[in-house]
Amino acid sequence: MTRIDQLKHAIESLSPADHAALRAWFEEREEQLFEEKIESTVKAGKLDKFAAEALAEHRAGKTRKL
Repeated sequence: MTRIDQLKHAIESLSPADHAALRAWFEEREEQLFEEKIESTVKAGKLDKFAAEALAEHRAGKTRKL
């Protein structure tokens, strides 16, 4: 049995309350990982081109207020 299979089996045996707690933790973990990925992408300068394009369009009057 693989580690994933073991985890699936363990999750299937959780009570509804424990399952809800695990889901909440998992959602928080996913959010944390996403934020870390965005932060590393920004630090690496991978969004600089898009930011420059957006600012240029704004300066050229091609944007509108939301």
